[in-house]
Amino acid sequence: MVKKLISKTTSQPKAAKAKTTPARTTGTAVTLEETLGQLAALGKASVRAQNAKGSAWAKGAGDNQFGVSRGDLRDLAKKIKTNHELALALWATANVDAQLLATLLIKVNLLSAAELERMVKSITFNWVADWLHSYVVKEHADKETLRQKWMTSNDRWVAREGWQLTAGRVAKSPAGLDLAALLERIEQEMGSAALEVQWTMNTCLAEIGIHSPQHRKRAIAIGEKLGLYRDYPCSKGCTSPFAPIWINEMVRRQG
Repeated sequence: MVKKLISKTTSQPKAAKAKTTPARTTGTAVTLEETLGQLAALGKASVRAQNAKGSAWAKGAGDNQFGVSRGDLRDLAKKIKTNHELALALWATANVDAQLLATLLIKVNLLSAAELERMVKSITFNWVADWLHSYVVKEHADKETLRQKWMTSNDRWVAREGWQLTAGRVAKSPAGLDLAALLERIEQEMGSAALEVQWTMNTCLAEIGIHSPQHRKRAIAIGEKLGLYRDYPCSKGCTSPFAPIWINEMVRRQG
């Protein structure tokens, strides 16, 4: 098990101190130690505090983080460029910022399905789950096989990813999906699911209601019955994640 990169010595969060060895790299001088040093230098207390906050859909990040802003992570990734071995070494630290950076550096086609599943299972923070989904899982050649497998997983992060992939299919390529069966599962399981899983199940519920007129009435009824995110605070101009509001608003925009 990878040791945490920081320890608390005061009441204020501090950037992690990495105890690592250089990553094995090919054709580049960039090492894991150097990269972690750059992340530590970019860390901000305000970002660490924000990451640590929990939400309606997930728990906050733990102490194993530097607190690097998303923009700074993207800028650093542009400087380093794709580096698969470095990405794997960053991921293995279990540090939140290192894992976020890893999703931007990894070569998806070099990951086996088993390696990708291990990565998903090792997630501890929802932002990492979202970036891994967007930049890695969605691009993987075996994503449909994994989606079907993950939809029956008891692991919260794996199940979360399975539902997120399914929501994407509902929106873009629903052929072959049993939408009625998905609604049945959502109605029976979402209320008692882990927070992380509830969020992507709710996304799937909304996508069914938005894209399938045949199932829209039932999707809205399920959302009303479960009531998840009914009172979720939204900024002006944002759409509520409460499924009935979300569905009706998106359908209205479609004209």
